[in-house]
Amino acid sequence: MPQVTQREAARRDLVEHFVYLAENAGLDVAERFLTNAEASFNDLVQQPRMGAPLNLKHPVLVNIRKWRVKGFENHLVFYEPRPDGASIVRVLHAASNWWQLLGFED
Repeated sequence: MPQVTQREAARRDLVEHFVYLAENAGLDVAERFLTNAEASFNDLVQQPRMGAPLNLKHPVLVNIRKWRVKGFENHLVFYEPRPDGASIVRVLHAASNWWQLLGFED
């Protein structure tokens, strides 16, 4: 059965987004964000190649793809497809400098 794994950075991202949304949009929105993020991760596990490949040359990022959190299109999921599912690398806001946050700038 396919599984989703979350790297430590992705877990921190989820907590930060939850806190921000709870403080600025309300607890209901923050909880919906987490529910939708989990649903999006489960979709990626079922179809790990549905996200857009980033086509990066850096060997660490060669397989990274991006998708969005359902209902929160400005929140991007960066993940690696795996034979047994998907590994969530980061969950970042689209307006952030996500190239830098991923750790690789040109």
